[in-house]
Amino acid sequence: MYIKQVIIQGFRSYRDQTIVDPFSSKHNVIVGRNGSGKSNFFYAIQFVLSDEFSHLRPEQRLALLHEGTGPRVISAFVEIIFDNSDNRLPIDKEEVSLRRVIGAKKDQYFLDKKMVTKNDVMNLLESAGFSRSNPYYIVKQGKINQMATAPDSQRLKLLREVAGTRVYDERKEESISLMKETEGKREKINELLKYIEERLHTLEEEKEELAQYQKWDKMRRALEYTIYNQELNETRAKLDELSAKRETSGEKSRQLRDAQQDARDKMEEIERQVRELKTKISAMKEEKEQLSAERQEQIKQRTKLELKAKDLQDELAGNSEQRKRLLKERQKLLEKIEEKQKELAETEPKFNSVKEKEERGIARLAQATQERTDLYAKQGRGSQFTSKEERDKWIKKELKSLDQAINDKKRQIAAIHKDLEDTEANKEKNLEQYSKLDQDLNEVKARVEELDRKYYEVKNKKDELQSERNYLWREENAEQQALAAKREDLEKKQQLLRAATGKAILNGIDSINKVLEHFRRKGINQHVLNGYHGIVMNNFECEPAFYTCVEVTAGNRLFYHIVDSDEVSTKILMEFNKMNLPGEVTFLPLNKLDVRDTAYPETNDAIPMISKLRYNPRFDKAFKHVFGKTLICRSMEVSTQLARAFTMDCITLEGDQVSHRGALTGGYYDTRKSRLELQKDVRKAEEELGELEAKLNENLRRNIENILLLFLGKGCVTTKLLFCGYRNRWKTVD
Repeated sequence: MYIKQVIIQGFRSYRDQTIVDPFSSKHNVIVGRNGSGKSNFFYAIQFVLSDEFSHLRPEQRLALLHEGTGPRVISAFVEIIFDNSDNRLPIDKEEVSLRRVIGAKKDQYFLDKKMVTKNDVMNLLESAGFSRSNPYYIVKQGKINQMATAPDSQRLKLLREVAGTRVYDERKEESISLMKETEGKREKINELLKYIEERLHTLEEEKEELAQYQKWDKMRRALEYTIYNQELNETRAKLDELSAKRETSGEKSRQLRDAQQDARDKMEEIERQVRELKTKISAMKEEKEQLSAERQEQIKQRTKLELKAKDLQDELAGNSEQRKRLLKERQKLLEKIEEKQKELAETEPKFNSVKEKEERGIARLAQATQERTDLYAKQGRGSQFTSKEERDKWIKKELKSLDQAINDKKRQIAAIHKDLEDTEANKEKNLEQYSKLDQDLNEVKARVEELDRKYYEVKNKKDELQSERNYLWREENAEQQALAAKREDLEKKQQLLRAATGKAILNGIDSINKVLEHFRRKGINQHVLNGYHGIVMNNFECEPAFYTCVEVTAGNRLFYHIVDSDEVSTKILMEFNKMNLPGEVTFLPLNKLDVRDTAYPETNDAIPMISKLRYNPRFDKAFKHVFGKTLICRSMEVSTQLARAFTMDCITLEGDQVSHRGALTGGYYDTRKSRLELQKDVRKAEEELGELEAKLNENLRRNIENILLLFLGKGCVTTKLLFCGYRNRWKTVD
């Protein structure tokens, strides 16, 4: 065996891969200039073969890597290829390669390109004569000079090491120690053999006892078998009896469960009725309080009206007496006027005659007075006037005074005639005005009576509307309480549904609704809104008897979301992730579902589950995907036979399921937690809640109309009060 080839890369001064070959099987000499890498070449061979480099620290490994310009070398290897034609290495190959790879954090050995441990390499080298105890198969530079100049004792020690004497001495000491240990073990073995011989004697005795024991044990086992066989037969008979009883008790338990469910339903119905009665009682209490308040208000109104009626009666009585008195006074005035007119007609000629006589008397008196004055004047003028001119002057002056006096009298007479004419005209005018005022008074009284009648009509109408409004308020209050009870009932059912469903699924449904509401609010992706059809559970109906088997078959697929296409689901998911919403959603895109028609067995003991579901035909693919390969069977035995024969999933009405792969699933299923039943109750409660809200809105609209009518009634009352004020003002005029 000799080194045939050496390959070095990244080791010390050898950056690139360097291959050195061929080598002779006898002697090889490496020559070269200083710094050409001769020492590093031998160093590389020692790196692989010598035990000196077996334990390297990380900094020592880094020191062996090539350090030069350019990128830093992160690993290095040295590979030695041996000629193994003499089979010195225990490997059935003519060439054996041994490579050592080092890095900052690795140190690995590869034997024929297979990674091996360091111990395996050392054992392999020792088998070829490269012993760790004799490392002088490599003689380093200066070692010969050191041996030549070393003292005799050191050379002797070195010769002993080279000859292997030291190893012999060490092995000899180990062998002596091993012989002593072996001698001790030999003594223990002798003691153990002695014990075994004693034990064999004991076992011979026990062997005879064992034979007797086996004989009686065989008899015992035969008797036990007979007894067990008899007990087995009895147990089988009891088991058959218990099976029959179990079937009977199973039927009874189903009947009891049905009765329990009926009782539970009745209890829920009674609780609902109790809640409704409590609501009605509360509403009636409020209505009673409201009616009591209205009664007190009506009593107050009645008292006010009685007092007002009494005042009106008193006022009416006073008005009647006043009217009678005024009529009497009017009649008296008319009679007086007529008498005065008659007296005036009788007196007027006399008055004229007397007036003429008076005028004639006055004229005669004036004439007599004038004559008397003239006589006195004539008597005294003789001595008054000294001349005729003075007398004429005085006469003219007197005539002028008389003319002026006559004119004054004429004006007085004309004024008197005018006053008489004015008095006559005023008399006619006053009579006409009095007649007109009397007519106006009658018209106003008639108008007031008409307004009084209309006022009482409007007041009665207002009272009726107020009564109706109070009734509607009571109705509204009762409906509000019913609405609150419905909302509470709906919340309870929704909580039960949430408790029966996974949180992740419910969060997913809520998140999908938020995404769709976001699209509606923004007015975008209308095709997505039209292409989303809700979850599977909301898109079909079936009889309550099939709830259990349908729910067990579908499982969480009841909450899968039906969409028209994968594009719709992609849009929803993109917005779902964009809004960072929680939850778990699974879509059933109708354009991607590949559903084939299934050939169902013709038997009276099973029916296809999908035939008992009512749904929109456009969702046929989705429902066939979920329920299309499931049969509802009469019993578990029928389910097992059909599942094996037709490779279809089968299930009983109680929820016991047989897979076409052979798995059986079953047990008690609590129908109180049926998600389909809860969903049905939730939808029913939502519909009833919607009806109550619509009814409440209608009552609210009617209340608004009644309020408007009441406002119109108040306008009529205001008009009546204005006329009452006019009537009071007319009394003042009277």
